[in-house]
Amino acid sequence: MALGLAVLTASGMLSLASPGTAEAASTASTASAAPACSGRKTRTLAFSTGEVHIYRRNGYVCAVTMPKRPGARQWMSVSVRARGGRPVVDEGTFSKRAGPVTVHAGRRQVWVKGAVGRGSVSSGWIRC
Repeated sequence: MALGLAVLTASGMLSLASPGTAEAASTASTASAAPACSGRKTRTLAFSTGEVHIYRRNGYVCAVTMPKRPGARQWMSVSVRARGGRPVVDEGTFSKRAGPVTVHAGRRQVWVKGAVGRGSVSSGWIRC
């Protein structure tokens, strides 16, 4: 009887684990469609070859550069600088996005820059 109970318990645990595993697999496949930064989207800076998406949460500002044509590897960059601080930069050859980069801004203004290929954008000092 103890063996039967152990088998039923194990099979029940496996059946409970299976939906979670399937859900995790489906979530992982849609992760590229989800935003790279957490928080509330405050701005989108559009330029000829892409966009920079800016998010804010609990005093932190996060930015990510997305190309208009993802897939092909191309040079991209994203930079966020809080007033009085140093910029946090992610640059290189990417296929989907540059970033995310995050700085603690508190109530300070930030300067956000992004580039894809030859196109670029620079926000100037903004309050998010």
